[in-house]
Amino acid sequence: MRFPGRRKHKHYFPVHARDPLFQATGVDGPAARTHVVGIDQTLVDIDARVPDELLARYALPRGASTVIANDVAARLYDELLGGGLISYEFAGGTVGNTLHNYSLLADDASILLGVMSETIRVGTSGYRYLSNTSSRVNLDHLQPVDGAIGRCFALVTPDGERTFAISEGQMNGLRPDSVPPAVFDDASALVISSYLMRGQPGDPMPDATMRAIELARARGVPVVLTLGTRFVIAERPGFWRDFIAAHVDVVAMNEEEAEALTGEADPLRACERALDLTELVLCTAGAAGLYLAGHTDDDVKRETRYPLLPGAIPEFNRHEFSRPMRRAACTAPLKVFAYIAPYHGGPARITSTNGAGDGALAALLHDMSANRYHRASVPNSSKHVREFLTYSSMSQVCRYANRVSYQVLAQSAPRLTRGLPEREEGLDDEAYWAR
Repeated sequence: MRFPGRRKHKHYFPVHARDPLFQATGVDGPAARTHVVGIDQTLVDIDARVPDELLARYALPRGASTVIANDVAARLYDELLGGGLISYEFAGGTVGNTLHNYSLLADDASILLGVMSETIRVGTSGYRYLSNTSSRVNLDHLQPVDGAIGRCFALVTPDGERTFAISEGQMNGLRPDSVPPAVFDDASALVISSYLMRGQPGDPMPDATMRAIELARARGVPVVLTLGTRFVIAERPGFWRDFIAAHVDVVAMNEEEAEALTGEADPLRACERALDLTELVLCTAGAAGLYLAGHTDDDVKRETRYPLLPGAIPEFNRHEFSRPMRRAACTAPLKVFAYIAPYHGGPARITSTNGAGDGALAALLHDMSANRYHRASVPNSSKHVREFLTYSSMSQVCRYANRVSYQVLAQSAPRLTRGLPEREEGLDDEAYWAR
């Protein structure tokens, strides 16, 4: 597992050559393994340039988002494919995006649970999903289904208007018996989204999600929930508050989802309220930047060396150099917050914001996995005198998440196509992150 760019030391995670620490103790190199598990609705985002009359033929209201039947989606897809109208197809899904980005950043394994078409033709949605996903994402446990995976059509007419048609396909068909317990044994996190708890009556996906949560919590694996969209949360805010309090350790959200969950429009206040429900909160706030909120013990809190920031909570970043912990592991729990403005002010031109939050969450997951890996490899390290949730300080995690989010915004796809830029020799951490 590696952090972006070259560090001062040749190796960081893993150590392929014998590490000096282990040489000194006469112990062979570490054999620790870790990975991230995720459950997702497997779907493909399809962008097509279409004539106006196509919208009328398929009864699609211009500029609106419409759910269409599977047979209608099949006809629409065949017409777009046969007519050469498709501009691109990207593997989608918030958890799928996150796992892909995590595996690219960490150069480490992740495991995706979901469904996949049993019969796949070259050039179709299932084929695009597989070919657009990192080879480090283990797809061996996908449940085969008879039919298409989910498809989200973005139909662009000559005037530039975007009309959306969404087909569920079989994406909510994951059964509880297709969630194998063994995948959680060495996992550093389980990632789920709010979308998994919706769907049509009779869909097995909610039950499969709850089984995964039970298996993860029984093994002490943190459960990470990404809120998906504010509309899902606003439908049942009370349900989601209870769900998070009962099952979730880490919440990832944007400022709109945060307001729907907590009723607080200010992202910082929303993070503070969310900490009453969970252990760690990541909140992307668009042009305002990115927040991280968590708990630490008063005995191990660390003050920042950066300027103290004003906000709804005065000087809220005072202890941003602390590492987050579970509240139950703290003798005197203290809420701590970190913040960072958009990297370089954000890209000069943003084609789409789709996937930026998934990129930030992938960075947080990378740091959480690094912590588990290092604790298993060097259990007597001073880094592990307490049971922290991350390897780095909250301030450093913010920097990493912010940089990855920028990389996603600067491209036209929701999934990273490459890692972060390499670090020049001799460049220290402070200079690298400030570039």
